[in-house]
Amino acid sequence: MTPQRRVTLADIAAACGLSKATVSMVLRDNPQVHPNTRARVRAELDRQGYVYHRGAASLRRAGAVNAVALVVNDLANPFFAEFAAGVDAALAEAGHVLLLGSTGESVERQHAVLASLVEHDPAALILSPAEHSSAARLRRVLGARLPVLLFNRRLDGDGPGDWDYLALDNRAGARLATEHLLARGHRAIAFFGGHRDSSSCSERREGYRDALAAAGITPDPAWLIECAPTRQEAARQTPALFVRDPAPTAAVCYNDAVALGLMAGLAACGRRAGADFAVVGFDDIAESAFATPALTTIATEPRARGLQAARLVLARLRGELPASPHTTIAPVALQVRASTAAAPDSPLQSSVQARGPAA
Repeated sequence: MTPQRRVTLADIAAACGLSKATVSMVLRDNPQVHPNTRARVRAELDRQGYVYHRGAASLRRAGAVNAVALVVNDLANPFFAEFAAGVDAALAEAGHVLLLGSTGESVERQHAVLASLVEHDPAALILSPAEHSSAARLRRVLGARLPVLLFNRRLDGDGPGDWDYLALDNRAGARLATEHLLARGHRAIAFFGGHRDSSSCSERREGYRDALAAAGITPDPAWLIECAPTRQEAARQTPALFVRDPAPTAAVCYNDAVALGLMAGLAACGRRAGADFAVVGFDDIAESAFATPALTTIATEPRARGLQAARLVLARLRGELPASPHTTIAPVALQVRASTAAAPDSPLQSSVQARGPAA
């Protein structure tokens, strides 16, 4: 059965021919409303089955000065759980509360979540947009007054952007990852996961291509594998790496979730990450260090990025940033672990075999 849309204050106001403010006064038992009007509103509330969320109403009354909204595209990704923890810690330190929403990469869900959060009149919004988010549509939902910080993805049709922007150094990170694999003797290196029309994925692909071009290598189009940036989809798409010969011997992954899914997919294909296939992730979520093998990745410090995002928003609210939109690019670093084996035919691999396993 399809769930019914929640009845809103605007629905009651329209049915009664009154303003939302008057209906709100009735809900709060304000004695200034005429008894006949109060009775009419109460009858309509009962008829439409309106549920008054008194806690949300309290937040609306007090929240304009102390609530900041955070909406992410995938809360199931541990990166965003760590990021949200950082945002919450910085807001709590400053006496603010966090309103949290997740869109699951759905533009329609994002529209509904943001419209609901705006009703609570937050002081500001931190948004990691869903793929294919339209700048024009977001402006219609959010209005011109609400301070917004976009995190790590630009919007479709936004040009330089009207809002503050905090991003990871995606291009430099993917270049570092690819250069590491080149140094390990790999030449057939895939870029695995994500969607090319996501700005963060596009930037990471550019860094990957930069490193290959500097090494005189033109990537085979078959080495560019797209999939949803989740562990499950990465595992399902792993066989696509091996449909043509010669197959890649290594992969730069869009994020750690994709890298961990790829390692599971490799095992199902009879290959071993860190032994006969090298894998590099991007994010350095906590789990990466404890995977088997431990995952080489691009460290982005997600909790620190959450702290940084919250502090940038608070600085905007205090008038400490320039009036024009402010862009911040956070540095990244290569974290080398066991998942990046040397290429099978490289001198590095030969020397490892000659030495034998470490004592």
